[in-house]
Amino acid sequence: MTKSNKSRDNDIEACADVVAPSPRGQSGVCSSPEVVALIQKVVAELIGTYFLIFTGCGSVVVDKIYGSVSFPGVSVVWGLIVMVMIYSVGHISGAHLNPAVTITFAIFRRFPFKQASDSPSPSSSVPLYLAAQILGSILASATLCLLFNVTKESYFGTVPVGSVVQSLVIEIIISFLLMFVISGVATDNRSIGELAGIAVGMTITLNVLIAGPVSGASMNPARSIGPAVMVHIYQNLWVYIVGPLVGTILGGFAYNLIRFTDKPLRELTKTTSFLESISRNNHPAI
Repeated sequence: MTKSNKSRDNDIEACADVVAPSPRGQSGVCSSPEVVALIQKVVAELIGTYFLIFTGCGSVVVDKIYGSVSFPGVSVVWGLIVMVMIYSVGHISGAHLNPAVTITFAIFRRFPFKQASDSPSPSSSVPLYLAAQILGSILASATLCLLFNVTKESYFGTVPVGSVVQSLVIEIIISFLLMFVISGVATDNRSIGELAGIAVGMTITLNVLIAGPVSGASMNPARSIGPAVMVHIYQNLWVYIVGPLVGTILGGFAYNLIRFTDKPLRELTKTTSFLESISRNNHPAI
């Protein structure tokens, strides 16, 4: 056998070792269906968040530079892109596209902190989702900065127009509404799941119409962090991290509180965790 043939056979054996199942008890990371599924979900979140920010913030930039979109148009764009992404990747990753939504789902046991314990290489889902969402926002913001001459006047991030307290309160309120609607259409088996994208998209549009002139209507830490990192404008950025987090957690709690259950309240509250008992009423996770 020639040297080249030996080298070729070695390459074939190496490829076979990668493709073929590992010996029992020594499964590789890529041979785990759970890990592959998690990777697909994380990539879906990254792509979904990228186009969410690219389209939504892109409409803001185009309107500020060319004046051809108008504020109502920007509001509609945000609602439409959320709806489109829900129908595009919702069946893969759940289409959170928002760190506050991911964290809230995890708190109320609608999204796993980790993969199943029998996974050969268990990974934590929440940090990976958060990283994908933030990275998608940063990449989209970088793309917009490359395509347009973004100045302080054409900044597409979120900065309080009025007082900081005013923006914080309105971010909490609109994030509450967003999570309340998401919980109703995405986690309750009595709702019409096929209409989830429309309901959530219209909620985004309404929130932007109301809160856009005041706080920028972020509702999403990733939506504010990406532009801030790329343009280096960090003025009151904490408002758009704390506000959506507090609002979505309260919204998730409120819906779980009114979610139908045939158990009496005293039975729910006698357990060690009231929130945990409320979130386990035989309703499917997203």
